[in-house]
Amino acid sequence: MTTLSVGDTAPDFEAKTHDGASLKLSSLRGKRVVLYFYPKDDTPGCTTEACDFRDAKPKFSRKKVEIVGVSPDSPERHAKFRDKHGLTFTLVSDADKKIANAYGVFKEKNMYGKKVLGIVRTTFLIDAAGKIEAIWPGVKVNGHVEAVLESL
Repeated sequence: MTTLSVGDTAPDFEAKTHDGASLKLSSLRGKRVVLYFYPKDDTPGCTTEACDFRDAKPKFSRKKVEIVGVSPDSPERHAKFRDKHGLTFTLVSDADKKIANAYGVFKEKNMYGKKVLGIVRTTFLIDAAGKIEAIWPGVKVNGHVEAVLESL
């Protein structure tokens, strides 16, 4: 399993987005990117996190930072999630979990006392040159977006 550190080059990927288009991470070079991984659209924690990023997007935009959310959900499910909650940033589909594996966030976790494989909620801040600037592993949703903003 991949373990990334601050200073590493962020693994590039190309994947389908909520609108069926394709996004290549390297196409965002020149901008800073908040790349956040979350388990599933329309679940309580994931919805709160997405809405917090949505609400803070003007602050991120003023700092010229793009927000990209990644989960295993399909582009169609992402589109419904985005529309339902008025999300204003890109959602990427990682159905085969290649991106999550490249970033080392698909791993064993404890859910209600059972060990399961899944996405561990993690956020990466990637600088304009494509290097990892900061990592928030095992994110707790409350206060997370503010912590990311404070680091900018």
